Amino acid sequence: MTTNNIHDLTRSADDVVIVGGGLAGLFCALKLAPRPVTLISAAPLGQGASSAWAQGGIAAAVAEGDTPEAHAADTIAVGGGIVDQAVALGIAREAAPRIHDLLAYGVPFDRDLEGRLAVGREAAHSARRIVHVRGDGAGAAIIAALGDAVRRTPSIRLIEGFVAEALLTDDGAVTGLQLRAAGNFAARPILLTARTVVLATGGIGHLYAVTTNPCEAGGSGLAIAARVGAVIADPEFVQFHPTAIMVGRDPAPLATEALRGEGATLINGHGERFMAARHPLAELAPRDIVARGVFAEIAAGRGAFLDARQALGARFADKFPTVHASCIAAGIDPATQAIPIAPAAHYHMGGIAVDDRGRSSIDGLWAGGEVSSSGAHGANRLASNSLLEAVVYAARIADDIAGRTIPSPARLSDVVTPHGGAPDTAAVKRLRTLMSAHVGVIRDGDGLAEAQRSFAALEREATSIAVRNMATAALLVAASAWNRRESRGAHFRSDHSADVPALAQRTMTMLSAAREIADGLTERPTSRIAQPMIA
Repeated sequence: MTTNNIHDLTRSADDVVIVGGGLAGLFCALKLAPRPVTLISAAPLGQGASSAWAQGGIAAAVAEGDTPEAHAADTIAVGGGIVDQAVALGIAREAAPRIHDLLAYGVPFDRDLEGRLAVGREAAHSARRIVHVRGDGAGAAIIAALGDAVRRTPSIRLIEGFVAEALLTDDGAVTGLQLRAAGNFAARPILLTARTVVLATGGIGHLYAVTTNPCEAGGSGLAIAARVGAVIADPEFVQFHPTAIMVGRDPAPLATEALRGEGATLINGHGERFMAARHPLAELAPRDIVARGVFAEIAAGRGAFLDARQALGARFADKFPTVHASCIAAGIDPATQAIPIAPAAHYHMGGIAVDDRGRSSIDGLWAGGEVSSSGAHGANRLASNSLLEAVVYAARIADDIAGRTIPSPARLSDVVTPHGGAPDTAAVKRLRTLMSAHVGVIRDGDGLAEAQRSFAALEREATSIAVRNMATAALLVAASAWNRRESRGAHFRSDHSADVPALAQRTMTMLSAAREIADGLTERPTSRIAQPMIA
């Protein structure tokens, strides 16, 4: 059932409220049926969700000879020493059942000539275990199938076009949400009673000037949870996809990693391959290493390009139609031309800290998908594990909630911010520029300090709650990156370029700690010594 009537928003206090229309939100809503669910999506289903744009597919040990144990081992090997090994193994073991769930919902995964699921290989996987849809269309196909299923499910009330801009709590428990019509900053905020909330709002990519993520991925879910005291895990670990297509679009189109799995190479403007000298796996090295390699070629003025001319040539359009369409629209024929690329903010390993059932530290608040941090990815996500984690945790959250009795409605507090206020476009541009320049592929203490001072000031002074939430999320990332005085996984500090074995632990922090660090930097602009903010 779909409704956009704001008078219906407070219809029931018994519903489970899910915020987010991406893979985790849709899958969780379907798994909860026939229990009543209210699903809130800022954009129409199929739009505004990073999962809809995912090209790589879903990692699952479904091929003969492959095992969940091997999948988990690959995940752990890439994760920079801080992957929760039990979590990684549990997710890998639940992969096959979740793939079959998706098939039952109508997802048309590619099959081989014998009718078995076709599997491809991507970076740092020891086996071919990525299930795709038409090569590079998995995300769109999955979201389309699940969106159709959601619209057909009577127990799901779908509310499109509203943004959750604040969580409401009382005595450490969720009591509701503050919503506002998306894009209508002058609209009156609406309070929705909710004692059981699932945040599935996606990542933080749009905090960066160069990103593959939709504009909805601005860290709002991370921010609203942090503002009510939720524990935040690993916020400093941001994965940069090494092969965003640089054709002047925001967000930047993505050239899927599967292209390199099929033999495409990375070259500079002189036509020279540069990754073989950096890592034994060359183009199929872990993403952080490839991203830094691409970044170095661009910084040196040589440029970076993805070359599929020999590997695919005329087969490009049929095998990777999404990437082909993006290139053609920009005047590039990837069958005969190398594709200009650059690293772009792509995936956040950090997020709201959750346990193995998706529970946050706030009573009544669950989180799934990219907004959460389960420990599965550590410091560097293994390719195509993100969609898998989303469906596994969405199912676990649904199971955890299914048998629970929702508490009686609570009296809602006053609105957090009566007036939304139009975002200051200059402030947003500066925030995104600072994130790319100082909290990006390569970081250092001075740049991180400058970023924190700017984000803390913006968080205090912003008149727009949307901008304030962006600043909150940015501050969490920058403060933890400043505090981790080492390089690990996707977090690389040029002033602390080695890993420190004693810091091989996950970060557990809160917004109050991030603000304290920023305040200290404001009082003493020069570098200071601080203990790692690590649990």
